[in-house]
Amino acid sequence: MRPEDMPYRPNVGAVLFNREGRIFVARRADFPNAEGPVGGWQLPQGGIDEAEDPRVAVFRELGEEIGTEKAEIIGEHPDWLQYDLPPELIGKALGGKYRGQRQRWFALRFLGEDADIRLDLDPHPEFDAWRWEDLVNLPSLAVGFKQDIYAVLATSFARHATPSPD
Repeated sequence: MRPEDMPYRPNVGAVLFNREGRIFVARRADFPNAEGPVGGWQLPQGGIDEAEDPRVAVFRELGEEIGTEKAEIIGEHPDWLQYDLPPELIGKALGGKYRGQRQRWFALRFLGEDADIRLDLDPHPEFDAWRWEDLVNLPSLAVGFKQDIYAVLATSFARHATPSPD
């Protein structure tokens, strides 16, 4: 099948802000040498199950990927965003069935403590490291094909990148 004939996978993503207004980023376990300016750091994201509400899916994905759902939605990007996989990943990534992902993005405030974040709860963890980062740095941390979406999110959710009043 030609890539242009393949569908986009429905997906949600979470820009998780801590009380200081910094965001959660995690390093993909399959990209452990991502210490340079561009690498495998990303935001929690994952597929939307059939008939699943995106607001439900984003909490499910947080639980699956970072071991906690201690958060509240504080914003939502108004549009679906999409990206295409690079040619070398077509037919390999995303189960080989999709040309990329069509994503609904949410800004969330983390309500827990750092100890609540557990990357080791899944038998096949997606991430092997995490940190709090400034939102403005987000696009430069991502793999190339996600940088444009991360730049949109850095602008769209900039109002949330401030310390919370509580």
